[in-house]
Amino acid sequence: MADAKEARRVAEESREKDWVGQSFMRDAFLGNFRIDLLERLTLDEPNRPEFWEFHRKLGDFLRDKVDSAEIDASGEYPPEVVRGLAELGAFGMKIPKEYGGLGLTHPEYVRVLELLGSYDANVAALLSAHQAIGVPQPVKLFGTKEQKNRFLPRCARGAISAFALTELSAGSDPARLGTTAALSEDGEHYVLNGAKLWCTNGTLAELIVVMARNPATKRINCFVVEMDWPGVRVEHRCHFMGLRALANGVISFDNVKVPKENLLGKDGDGLKIALVTLNTGRLSLPAGTSGSAKRFVEVVRKWSNARVQWGVPVGKHEAIAHKNAYILSSAFAMESIAYVVGELADHGDADIRLEAAAAKEWNTVRNWKLADETLQVRGGRGYETERSLTARGEPGIGIERALRDNRVNLIFEGSSEIMHLFIAREAVDKHLHVAGKLIDPKASMGQRLRALPKILAFYAWWYPTRWLRWSLWPSFWRYGKLAKHLRYASRASARLARNTFHGIVRFGPRLERRQAFLFRIVDIGIEIFALAATVRHADKLHKDGSQDGASVVELADFFARQTRRKIDRLFHELWSNDDARATRVGQELLAGTHTWLERGLTPLPYTVEDLRPKTMDEILHDREQKKSKPVEEKPAAPEELRIA
Repeated sequence: MADAKEARRVAEESREKDWVGQSFMRDAFLGNFRIDLLERLTLDEPNRPEFWEFHRKLGDFLRDKVDSAEIDASGEYPPEVVRGLAELGAFGMKIPKEYGGLGLTHPEYVRVLELLGSYDANVAALLSAHQAIGVPQPVKLFGTKEQKNRFLPRCARGAISAFALTELSAGSDPARLGTTAALSEDGEHYVLNGAKLWCTNGTLAELIVVMARNPATKRINCFVVEMDWPGVRVEHRCHFMGLRALANGVISFDNVKVPKENLLGKDGDGLKIALVTLNTGRLSLPAGTSGSAKRFVEVVRKWSNARVQWGVPVGKHEAIAHKNAYILSSAFAMESIAYVVGELADHGDADIRLEAAAAKEWNTVRNWKLADETLQVRGGRGYETERSLTARGEPGIGIERALRDNRVNLIFEGSSEIMHLFIAREAVDKHLHVAGKLIDPKASMGQRLRALPKILAFYAWWYPTRWLRWSLWPSFWRYGKLAKHLRYASRASARLARNTFHGIVRFGPRLERRQAFLFRIVDIGIEIFALAATVRHADKLHKDGSQDGASVVELADFFARQTRRKIDRLFHELWSNDDARATRVGQELLAGTHTWLERGLTPLPYTVEDLRPKTMDEILHDREQKKSKPVEEKPAAPEELRIA
């Protein structure tokens, strides 16, 4: 079993070490508030007529052909829906035209995922998993010309694809990857063995991207695998709380011969390919959740006017008005974030690894809260299924379905906790370059002392400049009423950089274990990004005159005020918190100190050992053992208990 040091080593070797482009968030963590990096974005609506024609046809198709309640109830994608999407070209949205795709830009793709997210999360998951993280994206980014010619036209025509990284005992820890792909003796193919868990689209796919370790080099590689090859098998179709039609399963590989020309990149590039693919792949989630949030706005607007309590519409009551204000302002911020990151993704000189992770994290977490609040505004009708509502004569609005479907977004493509760890590592990257020896647990005292002059030379300039800056009027004057929020964000960015440095000095080598501290640092950075993106978007809409200027500014002002209060609270909690106590109590739980609280329950029939994830070999062995046991005949039920 890989230990913690090995896990860190593999993860560190696989990350993108160089910053080849500019990053708003990287600079924000260092105390440089670069609003100019967002100002260079046009944030214009896409203007290609052929794109809007596809958008219109897809909207018509969803309305006329997709019965979301039926898909949810049956747990299956109707074949005619999958065929119809293929005929529209929806499986080739991000594939270049030269390979038969639609060649959408990222801003265009964001608008399509918004539309899908507003209507049906199952269909959104089918399409986004195929082209955002499935075969098209890694082949487009890392494939040879021959590989692109071989795979991309098939995917554009509707050959569904999937992404296979997670394993039964290895989630976000690449050091534990157990699937292997050994080069054959003649060097003509790899022999793939192992199993993958939670492969979205895996039970429908023709092609999948598989990450596997080369046992000779110990490096992780990336392969395109055909699902109909001998030895590839769908072991289990997984079923979930939401996204009931998700074609997700466990896939095993038994001595599968993979031609060497199906290797993407070079030996050892596998995890890098996965991480880079996920950077832009994550853009599907902030876009889809933005569409979902806009739908919540429509639902509460109409319902809060229609439902009358104590003589007035419920939306007139302060309790509901506050919920609606939160839903409305959050939805606008989510749209702003999705549009900003979508356009950044098409800038060749932008490194969006932090922005993509932040957009995924902020939008998915906020949308989950909005689903809950929308259900509360709808009351019992929010909790009731849309089919039940329709059956008794009311409009079938599926808020309970939306709640179930949206929950997984906090786990998809990197859980919220993994996103925080990823952002935290990148946020302190500069400090690690300068002062890495100071916080490296493996560094000797001599190494730390030798590094001290370089460290002092950098921070003697850097630290004072995080204090000495002008962020008062007339800074950002061109933003009018919203300028004060950017001045606040600029000060908060400098304060964030100082506090990050204070954490490095205070915790030293223990910093990587101070996850609560690091997560708050990350949350502050994400909130600064959300505030800046929303103000920039509002200013654009206001000056374009495309919306009611006053209402846009007021909405952004309300959101910024709420965000500033949250940032202030997070700064306070960096140094005034119950982290140590919470850790102690949590560890006492593991030690069994509080098992007395479980009194009065019938214990679960599982031990800790039972709950440890098994390997695929162990699962298959257990199955064979069960098959070999004779089936015991059960005695017939007494006559009086039988149901006619």
